[in-house]
Amino acid sequence: MKLPASGRTAAVSAVSVVMLLTCGSIAGAAPAPAPLVAAPDIPVANVKAHLTQLQSIATANGGNRAHGRTGYKASLDYVKAKLDAAGYTTTIQQFTSSGRTGYNLIADWPGGDTGQVVMAGSHLDSVTAGAGINDNGSGSAAVLETALAVARSGYQPGKHLRFAWWGAEELGLVGSKYYVNNLSSANRARISGYLNFDMIGSPNPGYFVYDDDPAIEKTFKDYFTGLGVATEIETEGDGRSDHAPFKNAGVPVGGLFSGADYIKTAAQAAKWGGTAGQAFDRCYHSSCDTTANINDTALDRNADALAYAVWTLSA
Repeated sequence: MKLPASGRTAAVSAVSVVMLLTCGSIAGAAPAPAPLVAAPDIPVANVKAHLTQLQSIATANGGNRAHGRTGYKASLDYVKAKLDAAGYTTTIQQFTSSGRTGYNLIADWPGGDTGQVVMAGSHLDSVTAGAGINDNGSGSAAVLETALAVARSGYQPGKHLRFAWWGAEELGLVGSKYYVNNLSSANRARISGYLNFDMIGSPNPGYFVYDDDPAIEKTFKDYFTGLGVATEIETEGDGRSDHAPFKNAGVPVGGLFSGADYIKTAAQAAKWGGTAGQAFDRCYHSSCDTTANINDTALDRNADALAYAVWTLSA
């Protein structure tokens, strides 16, 4: 998750434009029905295996996976190779920010109505201070494993499925802004919904749901209700992650978050466990954001909720 606007500046210029299909609006639509095909359980061990790989990439590349650094490109290459092997059509979109080249990775699953596209995305870059395993290896790994689960199951949704990994989020949502700004109005209108996953394995976790589009919000809340897990409306990261450019362009958005540097209250600790009076993630934007900085239960629940929403909203 990026720093607040007051703490950063970003300069962006386009290097190349890749015209990509995108998808329709569900604003005001009735709540999504249950998926015709049940969403699979997402094995948390698989998600953690991706995190281990991202940690190894950071360790081998100066300790981070930041925009314009070798660790970011190696992270993107790792994700792309997995998706290519699974049968996705992948596209790399290139841009520049702060004098360095950045990349978005877009993966399309064949089939489905391309006039109605459901997207799930996460930012793949870390800050320069560390490996960024919770922020945002957690979201990136869960989106990747959900995409691979689509392929393993041979899922054939009614709507078209697209997954995305954004570059330079930490510099001010640069990659996702670039993507949205280079869509035609017709292609923006084809997006049925964009689902964002930024920090979903915080070590002292909360369970926060974006309250932007009512149908998407209800989908996530229904899933957690089925687990008996209470949720709260996400406010800490509002407008500070990659859903914001989509929302500003009129695309229905939603997502999940497990907390950053806000402090967990006594009431929240009573509801979710963990430690009151401590940050949800004490290693936020720090060198200690490693594979040791993950709560497995939160990662597991949020990854499964991600898959449930993808299956439900794309049916």
